Amino acid sequence: MASSIETITAFLETVHPYDTLPQEELARVASSFSRREYQAGEEIYHAGEPLKGLYLIKRGSIEVTEPSGQVISLLGPRNSFGERGLARDGLAVTSARVTEDAVLLLLPVAEFRRLIAGFPAFERFFSRGRGSETRSSDLTTQKVGDLMASRRPIAISATDTVRQAAQKMRDAKVSSLGVIDGERFVGIVTTRDMTNKVLAAGLNPDVPVAEVMTHDPITLTPDSLGSDILHIMLERRIGHLPVVEDGRLVGMVTQTDLTRFQAVSSAQLVRDAAIADSIEEMAAVTARIPKLLLQLVGGNNAHEVVTRLITDIADTVTRRLIAMAEAQLGPPPVPYLWLACGSQGRQEQTGVSDQDNCIMIDDRMAEGDMAYFAALAKFVCDGLNACGYIYCPGDMMATNPKWCQPVRVWREYFRGWIAKPDPTAQMLASVMFDLRPIGGQASLYKELQHETLDMAAKNSIFVAHMVSNSLKHTPPLGLLRGFATIRSGEHKNHIDMKHNGVVPIVDLGRVYALVGELEPANTRARLEAAENAGVISQSGARDLIEAYDLIAQTRLENQARLIRSGRKPDNFLAPSDLSDFERSHLRDAFVVVRTMQSAVGQARGART
Repeated sequence: MASSIETITAFLETVHPYDTLPQEELARVASSFSRREYQAGEEIYHAGEPLKGLYLIKRGSIEVTEPSGQVISLLGPRNSFGERGLARDGLAVTSARVTEDAVLLLLPVAEFRRLIAGFPAFERFFSRGRGSETRSSDLTTQKVGDLMASRRPIAISATDTVRQAAQKMRDAKVSSLGVIDGERFVGIVTTRDMTNKVLAAGLNPDVPVAEVMTHDPITLTPDSLGSDILHIMLERRIGHLPVVEDGRLVGMVTQTDLTRFQAVSSAQLVRDAAIADSIEEMAAVTARIPKLLLQLVGGNNAHEVVTRLITDIADTVTRRLIAMAEAQLGPPPVPYLWLACGSQGRQEQTGVSDQDNCIMIDDRMAEGDMAYFAALAKFVCDGLNACGYIYCPGDMMATNPKWCQPVRVWREYFRGWIAKPDPTAQMLASVMFDLRPIGGQASLYKELQHETLDMAAKNSIFVAHMVSNSLKHTPPLGLLRGFATIRSGEHKNHIDMKHNGVVPIVDLGRVYALVGELEPANTRARLEAAENAGVISQSGARDLIEAYDLIAQTRLENQARLIRSGRKPDNFLAPSDLSDFERSHLRDAFVVVRTMQSAVGQARGART
């Protein structure tokens, strides 16, 4: 029995919010749990039955369904379920069934309620999940700043010796140190550096830390998502990530920290894509994206989290294809940068996405070098297509010679579009203002981005044309508080939730970013930055962000509904599938978008 309690205690230490309990309280709670084994297909409880307690998954997979039979969550290890019923009258409000042989830990009702009443961390954690049946206890949707709130980073000066660094790591029982120069973060030194760069190389341990540290390593900010930790570590195969804010070290995340949280399948897909040996293996990874979308939407994750996690997979697949291309073609003759535009560039991919990409090449390239980049572009674009990211219908891809050019040509492109904003220029500029570096030398784009934003914002005629272009897609508002649906064809009586739903807001966000010379490519980040910069009023920004959240979330939920019914996800929604309440709120959201479109149109008209 003692051994069993110790095992449960060790497991609970890796599960939030149990990891917040004092050690003696944790031992008490561990002794309250009972261990139960289930086989695939077994029903744990049915809606309306009295609950025996809170269930915590130790191993296996559980499907949670509404009384109607609709699946709302697919849960794995370290997830809890049953709390919604326990918080009410003790009766199950959903049904739970085992989909993969499982080991569950059951916490009695009285003990669950005692923890809720006595420990604020439990009340906060489980109250957030009462709108649905579950609250996933995973790292992916946590803010890094929240994870680091109670941790003080351990650092050492770049001028201190390697010996002092080793002693400091030993005394603090850590495997890495941040390296600082005054207050400024400059690098990281790890136990692996001690082994590989000092001991194995026979280096004098009295040399400065600066000689063995990793200079300017990859870092995160407190506002990053926990998924960033997982995806960077898994793709780049590193074990330590510094958290930096305003140039100062504020925390360190290590692989050991990840044992406290369970990565959802997005991180597994990133890992599988990063180590894939063939395009076929990567295609098998991306084929699992619909199931991931179903799980994330069913877990009530915000739309910007879902689309970010799905885009991270596309980014990893792209970088893996680039690496495979270079392995086949040899090293590039000059530095280059692969960039994504469209939904991947904005980190807004859903369950259905084509590819939009381009290549910027160092200006030192020779004429004969183009053959290399044309071959690289073909390899990567063909690979993306094989992985489900279909060729762009408009040929906005690196395989089009126009979009595989040295930086000097790109500079002329942007200058020409801004100087002569005809309809074609407006369309191209709209696409290219959503560029985001994916792989290669990012500095090739950074200067050009600043230069282009400054040039575009100062050209009132170009801005006016971009505003006009942004008003071409309108919300689907009909007469008498109805919707303007598609009148004929395959999608008759449906709303296009892409072109008439999210695209009008995407276009507005791009205009705000242009006017304010704001760098973010993500739509929601653009709206927030526009509010902070005073480009739009606080009330207008809040209304538009809330409208965007509702429209984007409805779009994702519709895609999940299609996947659940065995169909491929698309962007077409039948208003009849929504309740009266949902239709009313969706229409109100569209009204907000139309109002903001009118405002930006009038404001620009008054200035020209």
